[in-house]
Amino acid sequence: MNNNPYLFNLDKCEANYTPLTPVSFLNRTARTYPEYVAVIDGDTRKTWGEVFQRVCKLASALINIGVSKNQTVSIIAPNSLSIFEAHFGVPMSGGVLNTINTRLSAREIAFILEHARSQVFIVDSECAASAGEALSMIKRELAIIEVPAPNVEMSLHGALNYEEFLDSWNPNTQLRELPDDEWDAISLNYTSGTTGNPKGVVYHYRGAYLNALGNIVGWEMPHHPVYLWTLPMFHCNGWCFPWTLAAVAGVNVCLRQVNSKSIFDAIADHGVTHFCGAPIVMGMIINASEEERRPFLHQVNMMTAAAPPPSAVLESMESAGFSVTHVYGLTETYGPAVICAWKDEWSELDGQQKAEKKSRQGVAYPVLENVKILNSKTLDPVISDGQELGETMLQGNIVMKGYLDNPGATEEAFAGGWFHSGDLGVMHSDEYLQLKDRSKDIIISGGENISSIEVENCLYAHSDVVAAAVVACPDHKWGEVPCAFVERASGSSVSEQELVDFCKSRIARYKAPRIIIFQELPKTSTGKIQKFKLREQAKSID
Repeated sequence: MNNNPYLFNLDKCEANYTPLTPVSFLNRTARTYPEYVAVIDGDTRKTWGEVFQRVCKLASALINIGVSKNQTVSIIAPNSLSIFEAHFGVPMSGGVLNTINTRLSAREIAFILEHARSQVFIVDSECAASAGEALSMIKRELAIIEVPAPNVEMSLHGALNYEEFLDSWNPNTQLRELPDDEWDAISLNYTSGTTGNPKGVVYHYRGAYLNALGNIVGWEMPHHPVYLWTLPMFHCNGWCFPWTLAAVAGVNVCLRQVNSKSIFDAIADHGVTHFCGAPIVMGMIINASEEERRPFLHQVNMMTAAAPPPSAVLESMESAGFSVTHVYGLTETYGPAVICAWKDEWSELDGQQKAEKKSRQGVAYPVLENVKILNSKTLDPVISDGQELGETMLQGNIVMKGYLDNPGATEEAFAGGWFHSGDLGVMHSDEYLQLKDRSKDIIISGGENISSIEVENCLYAHSDVVAAAVVACPDHKWGEVPCAFVERASGSSVSEQELVDFCKSRIARYKAPRIIIFQELPKTSTGKIQKFKLREQAKSID
């Protein structure tokens, strides 16, 4: 006999349980704030009521051409109305949303379309050339929908016009407002594939819902923020911010082209309060010319990830009116999963000390169960002394379902009940973690471990350095030595020896770069420096 009173007639039912889905945020906001502006895309403005109607039409039209549960709908587009709408319309059709990086080659796009088994491909006209070439490499048929872009002619043969496609909707179509199970797939995102073909990372509805809320709580976002899309929506579903902005009824200001002038114009013209981006976006702001700058009186909040921002860059942002929040995450964690949660007492520190605090990755996101620095082999925690290196590992609801069609990689990633990030770091005494490097980016010189990030931070402290990346260069005597690739500030003539001496005055002499090469650094569309290209270049240095 079961004597547990909490099991008697206390079952799930329609009254007390619905599967979590971020689409519900749009439903609520469209009812509550239908007249509020939702999207500003160039000259186009849409309210939340209008966006809701368009999303329903998109879902209906997709269902009418055969999209159903677990079928992939791919889209390649810059930040714009159509890719924002796809974050709601595709799940409401039952499909799985696959956003594709606009800077990929045709071969890479074709690989993703094939691997994802895409049934529908939505293409912004700006991306038609590479998308069309990719389609020529695929033998099977896909439904092609082209979104007209400003000042660009539609060019994909046989494609449906996006606006006409929306008009083909059927008001009697039964939309999928709730998933059957919150564990169902909502989206498919591909890793960068720097060491081979990219892996398809599968997100579920539960994780997307929770991380959308985690963004609000972690960043202390108010209702009705004005959010600037500098971060690509194709990158980890824009870190779940399309769904976040629906939850808080914010304004989405879309930037097709991200540069210093467009950022300052958006802040001044639309009153932007929040935006996300890689450290390269901070560089655009700090190094903007007087002609590109526009005055603004309010504080602007920026969330940044990728490589830890150098303290000198953070200081410059603060003095320019930007409050920077540092986060850390991966494609496999829906974007941000760790945040440098700010403590009031740190505000009393001087600029350098505050920047050093902000450069740490921090603590678990409000919706992440656990993050630790563990020994990669034993899974034992490292000593919380800020010195002992270990691997960053995570557990919780904002970790991916797994890799599509890759059980081996999935099993390896989840070994021992933790998601293995591959990122090395330390744990400080206050339980704030700080990344030191990717495991493959640690430089082992004469038996000593050198963090490339530490050397990069030192270089960034020099006023003539705009961007820096440090990799290992083979050396007959030491095995490896640090090699720095540096972008100089406009008009600067700082020399290799000057920078080497500068580093030696600030960090251990053996950590200073032995070689410095001045050049433009290769970057991804999200602003990440492509170190794998620089490692290959360093191997050829005599």
